[in-house]
Amino acid sequence: MESVRYDNQKHAWMPWNFAVSRRIVQLVIFMKLTKLNNLDPAEAAQVFVKCCTASAWVREMIERRPFDSLPALKQQASDVWETMQADDLLEAFAGHPKIGDLSSLKEKFHNTVASASREQSGVESASDAALEELARYNGDYEDKFGFIFIVFASGKSAVEMLDIIKARIHNGVSEEMLIAAGEQLKITQLRLDRLIDPND
Repeated sequence: MESVRYDNQKHAWMPWNFAVSRRIVQLVIFMKLTKLNNLDPAEAAQVFVKCCTASAWVREMIERRPFDSLPALKQQASDVWETMQADDLLEAFAGHPKIGDLSSLKEKFHNTVASASREQSGVESASDAALEELARYNGDYEDKFGFIFIVFASGKSAVEMLDIIKARIHNGVSEEMLIAAGEQLKITQLRLDRLIDPND
């Protein structure tokens, strides 16, 4: 199947084969995976810790190289995460910036409304009232559970985040730890996608 692309050198629209485009993407992904596979352990640790700060997870991911595809990398990441203990989960949670005051929440949501709106329709700039309530719930959450509120926030508005934390704050500690661990895995997987993103 062919489409067209604009050739800047010829200043004309030229046929473009989707198969060729797909092959280029696959090649870029292969090159990025090869680079990751060939990093020395210290350099690889610096890469993996940006995806998840649990040191045990980082060490095991280094040991499980090489990865022959992005799905294989993400599956290994998931498999390793499933072996983590409570202390490892808390170490990963602690690697996230703490969002507990109004100024940091304003910066997070007001500055990201444009990008979020591309992922989800109807996203609007968060009101100060919603942000104030979210800041209060963040503090209450940490007081109750002993770790910060972890949620896969991509595309979510402040109001949606507020609804989620209001529902989860009533959970028991063990249940909430499991939910937070699942959200952490989603975050890690997204970071791995971005790590190997052929367009980056």
